[in-house]
Amino acid sequence: MASGLQVEVVATAIPRPVQLALTSSGLLVVLGHGREGAAELFWLDPADPLPIRGPGIPRVVVPFSPGPRKTVFGSLAVHPRTGDLFLGEENGNRIYRLTVEHRLTPIAVGLNHLVGGSSIAFDGEGRLVLLDFASPETQLRSEAPPPPVLEWLAHEAYRGPLVFRIDPDANPRLPHRLDVLPPLFPSGWGIHASREPLHRFISVAAAPAGDLLLLDSLGQLWRWSGAGDLHLVVRLPSGHYHRTNIALAPDGTVFVSTGFHIRRLLRVDRAGAVTTVAWNLGDPGGIVVDAAGALYLAETALHRIIRIRPGP
Repeated sequence: MASGLQVEVVATAIPRPVQLALTSSGLLVVLGHGREGAAELFWLDPADPLPIRGPGIPRVVVPFSPGPRKTVFGSLAVHPRTGDLFLGEENGNRIYRLTVEHRLTPIAVGLNHLVGGSSIAFDGEGRLVLLDFASPETQLRSEAPPPPVLEWLAHEAYRGPLVFRIDPDANPRLPHRLDVLPPLFPSGWGIHASREPLHRFISVAAAPAGDLLLLDSLGQLWRWSGAGDLHLVVRLPSGHYHRTNIALAPDGTVFVSTGFHIRRLLRVDRAGAVTTVAWNLGDPGGIVVDAAGALYLAETALHRIIRIRPGP
């Protein structure tokens, strides 16, 4: 751990915690992988005496997503107004809504390949942002021919990331068909097959003024502006970035949980300088930052949640 910080164990004996989210009331939602990978959801109060032990916490068990294959849930987001949970299939193509009454409903279908980590997130207006990746091969497998607004993607043989943004409360005819929905990125500004392709976006966080922070599989952090511009913020230390998570602190600092290959927690300040907050972590997974700037991190391999904040 970097100097000047203190770490506390918030919860232990949580079965493989992979994702975290904060509710508007300050509760910490934990997505764990229980028996044979079925999702287990916990709601923790960080104000309770610590550490909180998993076996004594009421939980909701969500079975494998419906369908012929067993697809585990690997991404999580909380609706800022309703408190409903949104769960994405890891390496799948669907996103589900779990209401406060524990009803599971598909909210979006037709993705090519949704990765785990923070590949879904809500923006400040309550819209769900999600990441996908397109290639000529996946376009051939689409459930329907592309609509006119997407024909240019197929015409240019586009291979690269897709970013969608949907309002889960605006369309009464659910689920959203993402295979026929115009993406937020790229828009029709003319990506050509001869252009060097962008790598897969694997993590997203919403920034103020409609901007998005996007991390790709090479460890490059990008900023997409509400005006449609994409520019590189910083290149993180080299390594294999997989199942990563990013979180934005109130002061504009970006934290990156680098997953089981790199095992570090990185900090990117507003000027783009990168520092290591913690290293040799036990498969660092989901991260969230509360209003006071305290950071919560899931150590998946150690079955625990820790809290990091400035020391006394």
